[in-house]
Amino acid sequence: MACDIVFFLAPDDDTAAATRLRGPGEGFDSVTCSSLEPDTAIAEWDMYFEEPSAEAPPREELYAWRPWPEWVTAPLNDGVEVFALPKRLTRALANASSVELEALADRWTARLWSEDGDDMTEDDLLAVLQGVARLAATAVSTGGGLYSWSY
Repeated sequence: MACDIVFFLAPDDDTAAATRLRGPGEGFDSVTCSSLEPDTAIAEWDMYFEEPSAEAPPREELYAWRPWPEWVTAPLNDGVEVFALPKRLTRALANASSVELEALADRWTARLWSEDGDDMTEDDLLAVLQGVARLAATAVSTGGGLYSWSY
């Protein structure tokens, strides 16, 4: 589980990859959160928009989901990861209604609570999704990409 997660905008994969050692920093429009598995969250969000359901998917179904987020930089032993969100997910988040984001946040919260209980992140997951959806709308309108940096 990553301690620090930053979802951020970058014009391309090379720019996103350059954030690997220091994180996106102030020069990037971003949303931060903590104590999550960003790749699992990204896959769950993608699954929700492709196969909407109020019920959280079983763990094995979630881990079998494709496309899984792709690394922009190869992972090393330091735990830092930079992922590109799938383009179809970026478009889905950009076009999501407030009702869809609320439903996804409820489902995501239920899954995390069932797995992590009291150790679940203290972040407001709806606020995280709303922030990432705002970033996605910008990515779609500018032609840039939406990424996740985590440590």
